[in-house]
Amino acid sequence: MVDTKINLCGIELDNPVIPASGTFGYGYEFAELYDINCLGTFSFKGTTLEERFGNPTPRIAECASGMLNAVGLQNPGVKKVVSEELPRLKKVFNKKVMANVSGFGIDEYVEVCRILDKEEQVGWLEVNVSCPNVHGGGLSFGTDAKTAAAVTAAVKKATTKPVIIKLSPNVTDITEIARAVEDAGADGVSLINTLVGMRLDLRTKKPVIKNVTGGLSGPAVFPVALNMVYKTSKAVKIPVVGMGGVSSAEDVLEMILAGATAVEVGAANLVDPFACKEIVEKLPEAMQKYGIKSLNELRGKA
Repeated sequence: MVDTKINLCGIELDNPVIPASGTFGYGYEFAELYDINCLGTFSFKGTTLEERFGNPTPRIAECASGMLNAVGLQNPGVKKVVSEELPRLKKVFNKKVMANVSGFGIDEYVEVCRILDKEEQVGWLEVNVSCPNVHGGGLSFGTDAKTAAAVTAAVKKATTKPVIIKLSPNVTDITEIARAVEDAGADGVSLINTLVGMRLDLRTKKPVIKNVTGGLSGPAVFPVALNMVYKTSKAVKIPVVGMGGVSSAEDVLEMILAGATAVEVGAANLVDPFACKEIVEKLPEAMQKYGIKSLNELRGKA
């Protein structure tokens, strides 16, 4: 027998597999396909204070071993998430869910977290600091250690739930940002968010995506993500949630070997809606194959 259980910021999970925000909706859509209670948990769609339609189309483009997206945080707004999405989810999911929070100013982050803090089913707040700071010149909060720390400190005052800061890879040194948010009170970090990329249409001579650039995800980014998880896990003492191109049970084990406590699966869900279910099912077999008895014993041994 192998032990797939892990503890993420004080909450025990049956396994470390977590569908990533933006690839699993609010959960109940996938519950029509299989029992999503087999998952460790999942991170629901990036949620903002007000409803957002998102960016103009086209906003998705395929590329070798991955995809680009510039969806633009389309969501119904936090009040509808609380009044409509979470009650629907509760009918099909009996575990704590991870709430992904986005904002365009510190006050907005704080208010969204304050509202979600009251929801019993929300176990963690995954705060995405890759959003542009509209009051600070448009640069992402996550590209500057001071602003990332400021968001973290403000959010921590507004919630009693564990706060996991989702970090951007589009920085010179991701460990600097990780240490800054740890010092500001973060209970964990998750990484990596998407890399910036673009595609051009040779027929029209224009960018494929209306927004010009998009976020690169999929198997192509896995080695980059693994390296950043490895470095970050050695730079901080708080849990690291690894993600970026994960598409198999072996990828999950590599992430944990690199230092991750839990592992999010993103683009793979858009290729195969049963991807996470299959990873959960194959994880014990993969552990046995490599002589791994416990994920806790494997963590950070690289």
